[in-house]
Amino acid sequence: MAEVLPDSVDVTQVQWVTILGGILGGILGGILGGILGGILGGILGGILGGILGGILGGILGGILKHGRQMHLHLTMTISYTALVATSSRGFGCFWKLLFRWKGSIYKLVYHELIIYCLMYTTISLVYRLALSEPHRRRFEAVALHIEAFINLIPMAFVLGFYVSIVIRRWWDQYITIPWPDTIAVFVSTNIHGQVCCVHQHTRTVVLCPPTYTDRCVVSTNIHGQNEKARVMRRTIMRYVNLTFAITMSMISPPIKKRFPTMDHLVEMGLLTEQEHMIFQILNAKTTYSKYWMPLIWAGALISKARKEGRIRDDFAVKTIMDELNNFRRGCGRLLSYDSISVPLVYTQVVTLSVYTFFIATTVGRQFLDPSQNYEGNTVDLYIPWFTILQFFFYMGWLKVAESLINPFGEDDDDFEINALVDRNIVVSYLIVDEMHEDHPELIKDMYFEEVVPTALPYTVATEQYRSAPNQGSTADIHVPEHQQEILDPIMEDEEEGEVETVRGGILDGQKTVASTPLKGVPSDHEKMGSVPPTPRRRKSFVSALVSRISSAASRKVGSARVRSSSSVGERRRLRVTSAAGTRATLIDTVSEVDENVKTS
Repeated sequence: MAEVLPDSVDVTQVQWVTILGGILGGILGGILGGILGGILGGILGGILGGILGGILGGILGGILKHGRQMHLHLTMTISYTALVATSSRGFGCFWKLLFRWKGSIYKLVYHELIIYCLMYTTISLVYRLALSEPHRRRFEAVALHIEAFINLIPMAFVLGFYVSIVIRRWWDQYITIPWPDTIAVFVSTNIHGQVCCVHQHTRTVVLCPPTYTDRCVVSTNIHGQNEKARVMRRTIMRYVNLTFAITMSMISPPIKKRFPTMDHLVEMGLLTEQEHMIFQILNAKTTYSKYWMPLIWAGALISKARKEGRIRDDFAVKTIMDELNNFRRGCGRLLSYDSISVPLVYTQVVTLSVYTFFIATTVGRQFLDPSQNYEGNTVDLYIPWFTILQFFFYMGWLKVAESLINPFGEDDDDFEINALVDRNIVVSYLIVDEMHEDHPELIKDMYFEEVVPTALPYTVATEQYRSAPNQGSTADIHVPEHQQEILDPIMEDEEEGEVETVRGGILDGQKTVASTPLKGVPSDHEKMGSVPPTPRRRKSFVSALVSRISSAASRKVGSARVRSSSSVGERRRLRVTSAAGTRATLIDTVSEVDENVKTS
């Protein structure tokens, strides 16, 4: 059955790439046939070489043909999320991704890989067949020297750091892309139809400014007067989408091809002839970009809607203007990403390190004569399998950075900006026009009587995912009841070294500090009928100094009394009593001195 190609695919181009694949396959087959002929004999080697040449020709022809069709039928941003959504099912979840062509590593590196294999094979044939014995020895010395120093190139470090910078920049550019949805929602919510009312005395329908609503009998949105408000809403969103299209045409080649001039924007319907003339007049005055101009017009329309009473309050105006400024900020950041790239010197260092390394491997990784007993060259394999894998990985790493450094181009994984422009126009008009007054009826939900639903439905396929709510990692920790008793907090007196228990009352033989009572709750001394403790005054420097001296003296007196006492409670009472008496006497003396100084 003949293959039917799309109308956009040129059959002649597909035939030429098939022929090119056959030629390349024949060249590689001839090279392999010569190598196998030298090993196995001329006839057998020629047969095997012809077979391999035919196989390689068919493979390369199919790959190039398929790649050409995909290039002519270009769609960007390869998504494979659905294929790997559940990696635990089946064996080798990611293996199915290895056989995809579009956006694959094979498509990125196959040109360089073919050239590298041809270079390596040519040098190998020259070494094996064309060089004399003395020249072969000299070639081997050069190959050993290159192999000894080739690993000094820090390719993995430089390339890995560069790719991480590029990928971070690639994702930052995507999240910077402004979306008009929020602006459309605010515009649809806040810009209403022409407000009309029935005058109280004349009973006629008149315009009703916000300051005159108290004079109206009926205040409503009359649909017959809604045409201008609809035009305003659609025009504001057209200006927003026009700003996005102008910005993308400055940084994205696919958008530039779609809108090469401002006339194409007029034909698209995003720009009117009058607005085009304004752009032409401004372009004659200055060459700076004017992507922000439509947002200025949108702001003027919002101010006009507020004056006409279509927007009810200034806070709504501020909300819409803030979103317009955020949209302009996003467009400006995209232009900054376009003008400020990764430093050129870093890109040059990475590119030179990768290409220099693999050019050197075409000589340094050659299989040398095993009879010479060179270290690491005891086996002659002819084909450097692991060097080819190394080329595949490192060159693929570099190609990833090359394709992602500008995500607004035409690579397979670049952003689909043309589809995004179409989507923004359709969705924004849908929000501000089609759905502006078309809302569903306000009804009770199915759980209205229950208030909180007791059980939510699952399908048969998702019943296995039903689970209890998460209660935290400490939910299963059990604390014994005897360990749940709350202890009284204990604090140590810094001056006397006393252990004090903080309670609301007075304990016998211990020093207590009154706790702060809660509002509305009687404290312990109120319950007991006792006198509440007197709050302490803030000590002056002299008082604090005297307190330290008195505490030292009281400790000496207390220690002397402790030696003559046999009871622990008696020792504590004696020490507290002596310390309190001495300190109280000294504090009163110092306080009187302070008061005399203040009065004098």
